[in-house]
Amino acid sequence: MIIYNVTINIEESVHNEWMDWMKNEHIPDMLATGKFSSAKMCKVLVEEEMGGITYSVQYTTQNKKILQAYYDEDAPRLREEGMKRFAGKFVAFRTELEIISEHK
Repeated sequence: MIIYNVTINIEESVHNEWMDWMKNEHIPDMLATGKFSSAKMCKVLVEEEMGGITYSVQYTTQNKKILQAYYDEDAPRLREEGMKRFAGKFVAFRTELEIISEHK
C-alpha cells in the first residue's frame, strides 16, 4: 500500500472556504478517480512561523503504478482547480509513503 500525502499550509483569510472545498469537492473528486481507496485529513498541531494553518491529507492507494496513473491522468486537472480558487493563499508539498506494517 502507498500513501500519497499532501501537506498544505492555508492562509487564515480563506481557511473556512478552503476547508469546505476540501471536504465537499476536492477530496470527493480525488476519491472519484477510482485510484484511491481512502482519504484522511489531519491538522498539523505545530504552528508555522509563516502563519496559516497546516493540514496533511493522506490518500491511500494499492501501489505505485496506480499512483503514477493518477499523476498522468488526473493530477493536472485536480491541482489546477485549487490553484485557480486559492492562488497565492497556500503552499503545498507532496510525499509518497510506503506502508511497511500496520498495527491495531
